Amino acid sequence: MARPAVLITGAARRIGAVLARRFGLAGWHVVLHAGHSTSAASELAASLPSAEVVACNLIDGAVALDMIEDLAARLDDWRMLINCAAVFKPDTAEAINPAIFAEAMRVNAETPTRMAQAFLSDAKAQGGKRVIQFLDMKIANPNPDFFSYTMAKHALASTVKMLAMAQRDPAHRIYGLAPGAMLPSHDQHSEEHEVSGRMNLLQRLTDPEELADAALFMSTGWLASGETIFVDSGQHLLSQPRDVLYLARQ
Repeated sequence: MARPAVLITGAARRIGAVLARRFGLAGWHVVLHAGHSTSAASELAASLPSAEVVACNLIDGAVALDMIEDLAARLDDWRMLINCAAVFKPDTAEAINPAIFAEAMRVNAETPTRMAQAFLSDAKAQGGKRVIQFLDMKIANPNPDFFSYTMAKHALASTVKMLAMAQRDPAHRIYGLAPGAMLPSHDQHSEEHEVSGRMNLLQRLTDPEELADAALFMSTGWLASGETIFVDSGQHLLSQPRDVLYLARQ
C-alpha cells in the first residue's frame, strides 16, 4: 500500500467523520471504525480516495484488540491511530450510575488504551507511529455534570504522558487532543448550541475543521511526545460550574 494508513474510531459521524475526510484528502488510507453506524461509515468511505470500514463495539475489549491485530497483520504502513469514539451519557456527582460508569470507563478509557498499546507494539510503520487520544477540555475545566464521562476522560488523559514515557523508540509519539463545545451534544438543539458554543474566551464557535488541522499537524510528529493540544477557543481556561449544555438553558 503506497499510502500511509490511519485508523479513526467513531469515524462514521460528527468529528470522526471530519477527521476521516481531512486525512483522506491529505493522501492517507483511512480505516473508518464504526460501532453501530456502519452504513454511514461505508457511504463516507466510498467518497474518499482510499478507505475501508471496520466495525466493532468498543465495549468488548477483546474484539477491539482482534481488530487491531487484523489491521497490524495486513497494513504495510500503519502510522496512526486516532481514538475518537466515546460515549457521553448523563449522571451526576451526587450518585454515579453504575451502568453508565462501567460503559464510560470501558469505551472512553480502557479500550482505547489497550488499542494504543497493541498498535504501538504490533503495527508495521515506515517511520514513527502516532497515537492521538481524544480528550475533552473538561480535563482542565471540570464540572460535575456527565460525571462518569468526565472521570473516564481524566483517566484517558493520564495515559498520554505515561505511554509517551514508556516508548523505547523516540520516533513514536503519543498525543492528547482536547476539544471544547463544538457541535450540538446530547439532547441539545442547534439554537442552544449557538449560545453554548460561544461560552469561551473568544466568544466564537469553534469549527471542527480546526481539530482536523491539529490532528494532521500531529501526524508529522513535530510536537513533543506526551503533549496535549486544546482546541476550544480558550474554554479550558475558564471555570464553568456546569456543562455548557445546561448553562445555555439557564
